[in-house]
Amino acid sequence: MSFPVPALQLEALVKRFGSHVAVGGLSLTLPPGELYALLGPNGAGKTTTLRMIAGLLQPDGGDARIYGHSVVREAREAKRPLAYLPDEPLLYGKLRPLEYLEFVAGLWGVDPAEAAPRARELLRWLDLWEARGALTESFSRGMKQKLALAGALVHQPRLMILDEPLTGLDAGAARQVKDLLLDFVQQGGSVVLTTHILEVAERLAQRLGIIVRGQLVAEGSLEELRLRSGDRGGTLEEVFLDLVGAGKDGT
Repeated sequence: MSFPVPALQLEALVKRFGSHVAVGGLSLTLPPGELYALLGPNGAGKTTTLRMIAGLLQPDGGDARIYGHSVVREAREAKRPLAYLPDEPLLYGKLRPLEYLEFVAGLWGVDPAEAAPRARELLRWLDLWEARGALTESFSRGMKQKLALAGALVHQPRLMILDEPLTGLDAGAARQVKDLLLDFVQQGGSVVLTTHILEVAERLAQRLGIIVRGQLVAEGSLEELRLRSGDRGGTLEEVFLDLVGAGKDGT
């Protein structure tokens, strides 16, 4: 019996900053077609982990594989199916939305004849079409976040890595982003996201991982985490606080 290649596999991933261990031997596996929420308190190592996956930080130990390709030894092949969206995405204020998307598509080597209709489709999908003539520097935070998501999707990735994608969005924009992510996963894509909005993780994620001090202390569905914490009827917030407390105590 054959199994699909994981969309993402972390193998004892380590990152140190001087004597501080930000990520200490983190391992996890994400299959295709799953939305995985990586949760933890501030300073737990979430953003550092995402930056290593994206190739922005070099691991001090271990490896990350994207569809079987090592980000350490096969960086070009590993990044090809990847989209990474940081918590403060970089946009070019003097570009208009279509210009920005065409620019990003060019960086990925997407043929302009393919990129142009894809960019128009994304702007319509995200309700940005009416603003296509405006400079992005005039956009609200929600509009900028949606345009950054469009930029992440323009080369049709199979794995999205998102750091706090809903922070600062109003209810309408947040709903659009959540619908976009669910649609992406339903079409076979995979998503790893961090969020401090635990209700979002509870509603969207098939599996959740909780890290404390750079180490995975619990992983599974919400029901599995409830069993792990001993709180069978608890909300994710209650379960999260139980498990984070246990992780900090080293139990």
